[in-house]
Amino acid sequence: MKTFKHKPNETQLLEELRPRNAQRADIIPTEGFTMVVDGKLKGNFSDEQAAKAAGEELLEKFPMLRVEVYNAETKVRTKVDAIS
Repeated sequence: MKTFKHKPNETQLLEELRPRNAQRADIIPTEGFTMVVDGKLKGNFSDEQAAKAAGEELLEKFPMLRVEVYNAETKVRTKVDAIS
């Protein structure tokens, strides 16, 4: 008699690959700094300089975007300007 190994299906494999602590993009964060691109929340950072640097890097590649850094503590958005 042959024994068959259990073969995981595709949905099980996809669930294993998903990050467990993913942030929802539609919920405004309560701590740290968030990069806002064209009005949409895109990335969370623990420090403002890192968020600003990521925004500047994005603006180098795509200068037509509107990039801001959102401070969750003060609830203020600051526009990121491209490096000249």
